Amino acid sequence: MDADGRKREIAGMEDRERLIQLKESSGMNWKEFAEYFEIPYRTMQDWEHGKRSMPHYLLRLMEYKMRMEKLGGGHKSK
Repeated sequence: MDADGRKREIAGMEDRERLIQLKESSGMNWKEFAEYFEIPYRTMQDWEHGKRSMPHYLLRLMEYKMRMEKLGGGHKSK
């Protein structure tokens, strides 16, 4: 794997961990969390288990929405 591929893999793992933290801070279960964001539950499962990488911009938008609606601790992106 080249250096760029490795960077994308690491970023995907970090996004996965941030997604899990965001879900936990919401107080929702995965099904409720998926419904709240109108994202298919299976897609959320794939992101959670690392089968697929979620778009980074989408994670930032999810954090923003939760901050604006004051649902949990959506932390600020770097």
